[in-house]
Amino acid sequence: MAKLYFYYSSMNAGKSASLLQSSYNYQERGLTTLLLCPALDDRYGQNKITSRIGISAAAQGFGRDEDLFELLTVARETTPVHCIMIDEAQFLTKMQVHQLGRICDELDIPVLAYGLRTDFQAEPFEGSQYLLAWADNLKELKAICHCGQKATMVLRMDDQGQVVTEGAQIAIGGNADYVSVCRKHYTAQAPG
Repeated sequence: MAKLYFYYSSMNAGKSASLLQSSYNYQERGLTTLLLCPALDDRYGQNKITSRIGISAAAQGFGRDEDLFELLTVARETTPVHCIMIDEAQFLTKMQVHQLGRICDELDIPVLAYGLRTDFQAEPFEGSQYLLAWADNLKELKAICHCGQKATMVLRMDDQGQVVTEGAQIAIGGNADYVSVCRKHYTAQAPG
């Protein structure tokens, strides 16, 4: 029976690199992977998964209203799919996480989802909340705080390097906009 996996962490833990490595491992054995990424994340161009270490691959973008079960059904009409891998899975909706479970249960295709657990206000993203609740297998990838401890939280920074404590949950950005820190340093810098 195929499983739904959720690989989660704070930023800078190598989630995208791990996804791309897993996809390469499947392809090396002659198996086809379907790479998905949210259309709203266009930091490195549309329909592309890119790691900070410089590796990337083409992906199929999806919107918040997209039916991922149907997307897979259409994709399988032209190419067999042996595994689905999703980058930035925190942006999934509750319904999309349910659809991923159906893919595993009804079509026997494993799904590997990679994403953040919480936002800059230490609140869960919708996709992460339901992946944590419904995934068959949870795997934490570790990032490191500047103090050397495990980073589990994310700070949002403004253009002057000051911590931002309010605003929209989703603001696409990279290392200049977000810093991964341990809980102690999160609490010290973003009290609330």
